[in-house]
Amino acid sequence: MSRLNFKANSPRIVLVLFGLSLVALTATDLPVYTRLAYLWGFLLVGNWVWSALSLRGVRFQRGARTQRAQVGQIFEERFEIQNSSSLPRLWIEVRDQSSLPGARGSRVLTMIGGRQQRSYRTRTRLVQRGVFSLGPTVLASGDIFGLFPVSRSVPSDSSLLVYPTMVEVRAFPSPPGLLPGGEALQRRTHQVTPNASGVRDYVHGDSLSRIHWLSTARRDRLMVKEFELDPLAEVWIFLDAARIVQASLPYSLPDQAADALWRSWEEVELPPSTEEYAVSIAASLGRYFLRRRRAVGLVSYSHPQSLNVLPPDRGGRQLGKILEALALLRADGNLPISALATAQAQHLTRGSTVILITPDVGNELALAVDTLLQRGLRPVVVLIDAASFGGSPGTADLAGAIAAMNVPVCQVANGADLGAALSIASTWGTL
Repeated sequence: MSRLNFKANSPRIVLVLFGLSLVALTATDLPVYTRLAYLWGFLLVGNWVWSALSLRGVRFQRGARTQRAQVGQIFEERFEIQNSSSLPRLWIEVRDQSSLPGARGSRVLTMIGGRQQRSYRTRTRLVQRGVFSLGPTVLASGDIFGLFPVSRSVPSDSSLLVYPTMVEVRAFPSPPGLLPGGEALQRRTHQVTPNASGVRDYVHGDSLSRIHWLSTARRDRLMVKEFELDPLAEVWIFLDAARIVQASLPYSLPDQAADALWRSWEEVELPPSTEEYAVSIAASLGRYFLRRRRAVGLVSYSHPQSLNVLPPDRGGRQLGKILEALALLRADGNLPISALATAQAQHLTRGSTVILITPDVGNELALAVDTLLQRGLRPVVVLIDAASFGGSPGTADLAGAIAAMNVPVCQVANGADLGAALSIASTWGTL
């Protein structure tokens, strides 16, 4: 529900003049004061009525083609003002109070005739990940002299989810699974795996979740999916969201000037923050493995007493889930990644690839990597150089200790080309 608000501070001067005219008229009885009293009175009443009607019958609507986008893209939104009354509107100000950085929806529309409609489009370059409300929007108007400004707030009914930046990774360590072969084994299994090999008739006791409804409708009888074993190990991405290990440098959002919109091919630089670098690395690696038909899962501990686990799966839908989780992630947890990886290791399938992304420089991380090796897992470590972000030194020493275990490890510093840093496969494990 929108609400109409009056701000009647401006008419005080007119009220004073009206009162002085009445006093002067009583004292002198001159015709000029009579005319002045009528003038000020008509000005007050007429403008109040005008303001009261200025937003009556005005309908407002805003909408976007998509409610999901990625950092660096141009977000387009449409604003529409409809005057359903026969009275013209001299001016209506649209104030966009969206939380989206650089939102450009505020405008002043003039001379909107009766039964007319006015619309415009805005374009905003997305420079920050997260979820942003598209509104509220305030409509402001009033009388011609501005004596009785009036406004109405239209609440927000939608939001925009901005995915993090992703870079192109050309090569990355991919330890093989424990099962032989490189493709799905031609071996039936009762377990639900990412590989569906075909369909068969429904048998009493089959789970309803395995029913293939398209085949059921086509053949006019219940059909269930059959699955095959998967020789490729699952890929688990562990993202360090502990607040104590994060570091960042002063940063201001990129220019949102109009000419910047035409330079959309230019990449938006990552903020100098270990949190943003870790999120971008996780999103890029998730896409890299999903393109190679690997099952990818995500684990983080981003809120106190809150564990976020996204089970491994394949396909574009899984990428959307990963990007959504990373868009909302905030590094405000209190559990170190070493403890997180050690606790979750017992729940992971032997032979799974475990990618640890962290700016942590503590020796506990090396102990956690050793624990993963003992449990038959294949760890890969991406160390974000915290010192280059104003944090604690020691990344190089920790990388050397992990590389000595014959575990692939990589360092990423502030300002580095993430795609190139993650794609230099020849240097992995040699630090």
